[in-house]
Amino acid sequence: MSAETPHATPATEPQPVIVPSRRGIARAASIISLGNIASRVLGLVRETAFANAFGASGAFSAFTAAAQIPMMIHDMLIGGLLSSALVPVFSEHAEDREAIWRIVSIVLGTIVVLVSLAVLLVELTAPALTVLLVGGFSPELQALTTQLIRLVTPAVLLLSVAGVLTGLLYALKRFTFAAFGAAVYNIGMIVGAVWLTRFFDEPHRIYALALGMLLGSAGQVLLLLPDLRDQRIRLAFDWRHPVLRRIGKLYLPIALGLVISQIGIFIDRNLASGTGEQSISWMRYATTLIQFPLGLIAAAVSLAVLPNLSELASRRQFEAYRQTLFTGLRLVLVLILPATLGLFVLAHPIVALLFQRGEFTAYDTAWTARALRLYLLGLPFAAIDQPLVFGFYARQNTTLPAIVGAIAVGIYTLVALSFVNTFGMMALVAANSIQWMGHAFIMLWLTRRHVGTFHESGLLTTTLKAGLAALIMAVGVAGALAGLTPMLPATLVGRVLAVVVPALVGVGLYALMVWLLRLDEARAAARLVWKKVRGR
Repeated sequence: MSAETPHATPATEPQPVIVPSRRGIARAASIISLGNIASRVLGLVRETAFANAFGASGAFSAFTAAAQIPMMIHDMLIGGLLSSALVPVFSEHAEDREAIWRIVSIVLGTIVVLVSLAVLLVELTAPALTVLLVGGFSPELQALTTQLIRLVTPAVLLLSVAGVLTGLLYALKRFTFAAFGAAVYNIGMIVGAVWLTRFFDEPHRIYALALGMLLGSAGQVLLLLPDLRDQRIRLAFDWRHPVLRRIGKLYLPIALGLVISQIGIFIDRNLASGTGEQSISWMRYATTLIQFPLGLIAAAVSLAVLPNLSELASRRQFEAYRQTLFTGLRLVLVLILPATLGLFVLAHPIVALLFQRGEFTAYDTAWTARALRLYLLGLPFAAIDQPLVFGFYARQNTTLPAIVGAIAVGIYTLVALSFVNTFGMMALVAANSIQWMGHAFIMLWLTRRHVGTFHESGLLTTTLKAGLAALIMAVGVAGALAGLTPMLPATLVGRVLAVVVPALVGVGLYALMVWLLRLDEARAAARLVWKKVRGR
């Protein structure tokens, strides 16, 4: 495979090379981060409410498996489409209001038809999907899973509409309302766990979560409407429109890759269902904590740089493109490394603080913390992977990321099947981390071939500095936790102090190391946050 060589814009069409500044990217990322903070905090509240009401029960594992179906459909038709095709294509027409209204209306109409057909198909084949997804469950749990699949799947129609509208808002660089969509979704789920459960008797309380999912999905659509008040959007149907063909061409490789990815999810859930009815619940709670820094850092930075990368790639300003991509990667590194090591050290006290109450026992805490630490081994790789993948999407190259995704699923499957009989659930968690590592290494290699050398990118220097700072921080956090634990009471206050005090020590140590090592990206991000706190 030959590498693409960046080349200049033809002299007949001179274009100024405008590199989006670190401040500009950080400002966009900070808006998305605020939404992600709200989403992740509410996500933790949601999972805490789930743990209190249902613990790691078989019924909750059944709901987790059932909710995977609409998420799979969403990922297939919207999740990959948003970053790989919608934002890049919408961005090209963002200056022409009439054109973008027409395009979005056609895309929206097409998506509504396709998703409606998918929902109907799932409703008809729910029992067969249950066997494929959680064949290791008991017959009773399989019957419950089937009922829950039929209840939650219509939510994907609302989520898909929200996804298309979000793509439009990102292309228009209107981040505020779109950034808080997931937070509203989580509020609906919390309402289901805390309030709607009281309207169901004990065997059927889990159905309240399905209703909460529908409520949150509707709220996400409603939230986006104020930011679209100047857009004349409606459902339109023009199957021959060239933009649809172009989006389809961009998305086809992603769709094929996602098919393989969803097969991997089916394999994961099916294997997990055979390791005990609590395994899926433990894995869910652990991945919730993984998703907090992943969404707060990697997704925020990636979504912030995607419109700029798409614009620079379309103008063939490849040097500016490289600088923007490397800036995003450095921002991710200086934030994700301390988050990873901090979570690793504080895994057990954090899980106990957030989840250990009601139906969630100390035994559940121990297993969830073990899974979390093993997931964390792959977190930095998953974090840098997102900007790399989005970098290819911005160049409208969706084939290579799809191929890499298929290879990564193969890596997961090989590791999982080799060790699940010996190590049970933990083999599946380890396989996920190895999958993330493999994916990231391949994407780094491809990026070097297609974008250019990393020699002057500053990535190695930033990694070494941030890694050293994070390691020193982790030692300080571990020391603070070890010294503090014997003195703390076995109460909620004790659990809070076991997390907050070592975390503050860690933040202070990392800030000191950032200053001593002159980590420019971290200092720039901190200055921006400080200005926003002061209202400037």
